[in-house]
Amino acid sequence: MEPLPTPCPADLIPEVTSLGVCNAATRAAREQGVVWVGVERQGDRWTVKADVLTAPQHVIDDTAYDAVRTAVIQLIHSGEIRPDSSAGPAYFVLYDVGGEHRARELAAALHAALYGDLGPLARAMPRASS
Repeated sequence: MEPLPTPCPADLIPEVTSLGVCNAATRAAREQGVVWVGVERQGDRWTVKADVLTAPQHVIDDTAYDAVRTAVIQLIHSGEIRPDSSAGPAYFVLYDVGGEHRARELAAALHAALYGDLGPLARAMPRASS
């Protein structure tokens, strides 16, 4: 399995609903020393997951952590993800995303943010209604 580019296009985010695929993606990320990210189908909803423990040499600065934490809080307040979603510091999970396309968009944005590119995350946030 090739490492994901950064920023990663949403269509390249692995779908890891199958335990075998999930384990293979995690193993590949660990062997490559990169941040693991994937989307998982949960009935008619989707879950976004990312794990930085697969990248022990990768340092995520405070600005990136703060941006991810703020984004998760914003997504919770908008009702787009469940309140028990997690904003790290090592494992990130966004529960109950409404569709595969949106889950992939959020996963790609999260992945980019964990590598210091905050633009995709800012663009993926829900817009305030007027």
